[in-house]
This record gives sequence, C-alpha cells and structure tokens, in this order.
Amino acid sequence: MSEMFSCQPMLELKGIEVQFPVKKGGLFGKNLKLKAVNQVSLTVQKGRTLAIVGESGSGKTTLALASARLLPVHAGKVFLNGIDLHQLNKKELRAERRRLQFIFQDPYSSLNPRLRAEKIVQEPLDRLNIGNNQSRKKEVLQLFEQVGLRQDQLRLFPHQFSGGQRQRIGIARAIASKPDLVICDEPVSALDVGVQAQILNLLRRLQIEMQLTYLFISHDLGVVQHVCDEVAVMYMGRVVEQTDRISFFNNPLHPYSQALLSAVPSALPGGRSKRRMILQGDIPNPLDDSPGCRFASRCSKAEKRCWIETPLLQIPDTGHHVACHLV
Repeated sequence: MSEMFSCQPMLELKGIEVQFPVKKGGLFGKNLKLKAVNQVSLTVQKGRTLAIVGESGSGKTTLALASARLLPVHAGKVFLNGIDLHQLNKKELRAERRRLQFIFQDPYSSLNPRLRAEKIVQEPLDRLNIGNNQSRKKEVLQLFEQVGLRQDQLRLFPHQFSGGQRQRIGIARAIASKPDLVICDEPVSALDVGVQAQILNLLRRLQIEMQLTYLFISHDLGVVQHVCDEVAVMYMGRVVEQTDRISFFNNPLHPYSQALLSAVPSALPGGRSKRRMILQGDIPNPLDDSPGCRFASRCSKAEKRCWIETPLLQIPDTGHHVACHLV
C-alpha cells in the first residue's frame, strides 16, 4: 500500500455509463441495450491504489477500459489529472496515453509471440515517439533491470519465459512511458501463489519509486487486502460500496460486501473465522433496468422499499459510501 497522499485526484470518473446493444430473439426482435456500467463515479488520489472488486460480469474490466477511453462511453466524464479525456481529439488523446497504461490479466496472450522481449518493451517508446533509437535501447535495458529480468533475456521470445517472467515483461512495457496512472486488470490471477507475491511486491516497489497511481481490478480479496488503499465494490454495473481498506475489511456495510468477505476467511482481520453467507435467489436479468436494488433478489434483509426504489451511493456517519436502504 502506498504511503503517499495528495489532495489532487489523478483519476476522476463522473457518472460513467457504458452500454452494449443486444438484439432480442425473433424475426421482429427489438434491439435492447445492456448497461454494463451504470452511473459510476469514483476518484483515485495521486500515488494511491483503488481496488475495484466484484463477481465476474459485474463491470470491473468494462469500467477500466472506459476509463482509458478504450471503450465508448454513453454518458459521463473521465478526468485524468484534471483533463477531460472525452474532449480530446485523436492526436491529443495519443499524447495523454503516455500518462496512462495497462497491465493485463493474462501474460500468455497479452504479449505478441512473434516479437522478442526487448521489442515488446520498446514498443510504447516507438509508438509514442519517445527519445531516439539509441536512448530507447538504453531505456529498455534499465527497464529489464527495474522489473528483475536479465540482459541475456532481451532477445528471447515470450514462449521462452515463465508466467511470472512474462508478467514482468508486461509491467516493463506498461511503465516504459513513465505513466502517472497504471490500470492493473487482474494482474496476478493467472499466476501461481508464490509468483503472485513476487509480482505484487514488484508493483508496490515501483509505485513508491515512480510515484504511480494504480486502479487495481481484482476478484481476489486476499490480494486486495495487501495492495490497496481504498476499495470499491461493484455489483451488476453499479458501485454498491466504497471506503478505505481498513473500514472495508473490518466493517463492510453492504450485504453483498459482507457475503464476499465471508467467502474469504483469510481476508478477515486477525484471521478469525466467520459464518459463510450463502446467497440465495436468482441474479436479476441484466437487461431489466426497472427501479429497485439490483441485489434485492439475493438479499435476506430486503424490504418492500428495496424492490421499488434504487438506492443511491450515500455517506452515513461512518464516512464510507454505501448504496443500501438498510444502512
């Protein structure tokens, strides 16, 4: 976790909405729209790590892609260090991309198998026209050393590396342009547990050395507990809870967050055990945009109000954001 703190937001999302067209069955099927991300607002402070957690399909990766303007946004705004990315033309956006980079989930498929490792790491420098050919090669050598790779591995192809080494190549590529914000999309989920710890330690060290800001996408709360400063929980396209790490793991307020934590005993403070919360009921149709809490059908505490009124993300006396009528 980062010890740095700044009042300047590095990333600010305001009312982000991402939709995908879905064609209904039948000859006269009507085109519908799936709201994969629905009115999400988040802020990541400079030098901090915000983790976005939730089940598969909750909208985490879609939100991350929209934050980098790699997916079209139907509504809302994305600010990177105060600059509205959706107001930029292609040339201006290309310049800003230098300050925002991705580390992808699968180190096996995210690297071009036909390029040698040195060319993979140098690619952002070439595309963004950073330095000359000589300075780029020198920078690649330094990046290899920075992420724990050897110089004799420069000419190797991706298939000649282990999974952890491939992810180190991906990290070197991501930090080559010296970005301000790095979006980490499940960066260790495809790795063995021992290798996960090495990569997480590397990410933390680089954050301190380079004053990086991380948007960390994960479904593994054990990992999140060790790397994040704040946690935002997504459920079916909406943020249902957001708070600092300690408050989240000590006192989750949303019933969905409580269920998530109950499934990961190692993430509970003091290693204490807690009764597993088994969610009952059906997941609602994602195409149904009628009012009400999306979690009501699986919540044992749901009341009549939960089915007819959509809860807004509010801040109770505890100071943490939660979208629940019962808090």
